Amino acid sequence: MSPTLRAALWMMGAIVSFTSMAVAGREAGITLDTFEIMMYRSLVGFVIVSAVLTATRRWSVVPTRRIGLHMLRNAVHFTGQNLWFFAITVAPLAQVFALEFTMPLWVIVLSPLVLGERMTPMRAFSALVGFIGILIVARPTPDTLSIGIVAAASAAIFFAITTMSTKRLTRTDSIGCIMFWLTFLQLILGLVCAGYDGDIALPDATALPFVIVIALAGLIAHFCFANALDIAPASVVAPFDFVRLPTVAIVAWLLYKEQIDLWVIVGAVLIFGANYLNVLVETRRNRVA
Repeated sequence: MSPTLRAALWMMGAIVSFTSMAVAGREAGITLDTFEIMMYRSLVGFVIVSAVLTATRRWSVVPTRRIGLHMLRNAVHFTGQNLWFFAITVAPLAQVFALEFTMPLWVIVLSPLVLGERMTPMRAFSALVGFIGILIVARPTPDTLSIGIVAAASAAIFFAITTMSTKRLTRTDSIGCIMFWLTFLQLILGLVCAGYDGDIALPDATALPFVIVIALAGLIAHFCFANALDIAPASVVAPFDFVRLPTVAIVAWLLYKEQIDLWVIVGAVLIFGANYLNVLVETRRNRVA
């Protein structure tokens, strides 16, 4: 089996997992607020990560020397994830996913400030095209702009900051360490935010399966995505990731009768094209180097 086909199969797993997480998040949001969803999701993830570290006897890879950056990263990610879960309960799923694709563009814009990376002309052009796509998807007028769209767009910014923080952490910490602090710290944040009013709702028989799906789908999606990138270049993997948008649009139409908006597709194509162009140019530059 060719590397491209193997990467495509891994990306199919990631697409199914991301879509499942969106549907499960919307269903769980009927009885649980976003803080409670995040708390239970982190609890399941914490148990799984702890079990893996115990089974592999790798607790030694979980140091505390960069706990400050871990805390900052997870506070930012916790905020972005809550905005995302809120957005999928009040906004069309296709719009939320389209705006989520702007995360790499925010990395391009913010990386010179956070990571000291150089802003090349191609990166600037990609960011400009991508933001035109954002305007087409969001159509920010008093009649079309909603709190759900604002939440989805804001979540992408927080995810970009999370990505850059993760990149800094990978210079010194293992994936196991990052995953442990991610689940542990976000479990604490979820517990504090969900319980600030002294009332934490337990998932009922209907919500519990969706909470479990959210936790497992999140872990599986990132595992599949990482394996795809390990097998094939980012320039090959990126187009497969874009299949998430039509997939979630069809699922939303079948389950929730959401109409597929042509302008969302047009804007998403521009966002994807900007991302893919940047990935293609960066991959070629790295090969030459």
